[in-house]
Amino acid sequence: MSALDELQAAVTKVAERAAPAVVGIGGRWHRGSGVVVAENRVLTNAHNVHGDGATCVFADGRHVRGNLLGEDMDGDLAVLEVNTGGIAPLAWGSAALTGVGAAVFAVASAGNGGFRTTVGQVSGVARSFRGPGGRLIGGSIEHTAPLASGSSGSPILDAEGRLLGLNTQRLGEGFYLALPADDDLKARIDALTRGESTVRPRLGIAVAPGHVARHLRRAVGLPDRDGILVRAVEEESPAKKAGIREGDLIVSAAGVALTDPDELHAALALAGTGSIEIGLVRGVEELVVKVDLGPGAATKPATKPAGKSGEKPGPEPS
Repeated sequence: MSALDELQAAVTKVAERAAPAVVGIGGRWHRGSGVVVAENRVLTNAHNVHGDGATCVFADGRHVRGNLLGEDMDGDLAVLEVNTGGIAPLAWGSAALTGVGAAVFAVASAGNGGFRTTVGQVSGVARSFRGPGGRLIGGSIEHTAPLASGSSGSPILDAEGRLLGLNTQRLGEGFYLALPADDDLKARIDALTRGESTVRPRLGIAVAPGHVARHLRRAVGLPDRDGILVRAVEEESPAKKAGIREGDLIVSAAGVALTDPDELHAALALAGTGSIEIGLVRGVEELVVKVDLGPGAATKPATKPAGKSGEKPGPEPS
């Protein structure tokens, strides 16, 4: 058998094994793909689901409404509850098969029950991209199996049709990113299946890039300073309740200096639903505010000038 014949046989085998478990997400207005991961459970990207569910289009042509069980918007994952009609879920592959150069296959919905099968190779590992909420998602598999529009949420697979990752992001021409099918993904899927939507701690602010912050400070005669410029503050948000204002420059979190939003996200993740001290520069004044990240927090903690420990709290910002 020639190399071409072997490749054709491999593609055919993967398609036959995996295609029944690959579904379209969005029905007539096709938005993406998904994969059956358990009985009556479909995994897809969170950006494919709008509202409390989505239509799932199966390879046999069935259009079935799926209800949202749980979503992780920052991690770009969602699990739908839908009648999968006895379709066998995809088996999980091994992370050892996703090293650079490894062959991978992609099977994605082509709408109306059709599907596409392509082949490529792993071109990189531990890649990062930004999720729908702007947070950095790391540890992704970069590969070259071609994907058409509507393929996000589809699987990449090994030669036995086992799940290696979930396609999530396109990188320019010819490169794609997939969330690896590892123990962490399994745990997140299990939590979403139980209805435990992931909500990561957040301040409730809009920020400007560092170069914009430096330009605006220079424009009003203020010295350069590394930090994250607050462009807007949501009403009733933890930041609003703590007294953070539009125009403040966030320079530290939990005592660690910050230069970009990714470092702030990391600090918030470590804080969880507790509280965190945020260092600010307001004009030329330096402040530290204590932000309550817990659910239902309604009081606005006092602020104090940054400096020697033990100083009395200063007046709360208006």
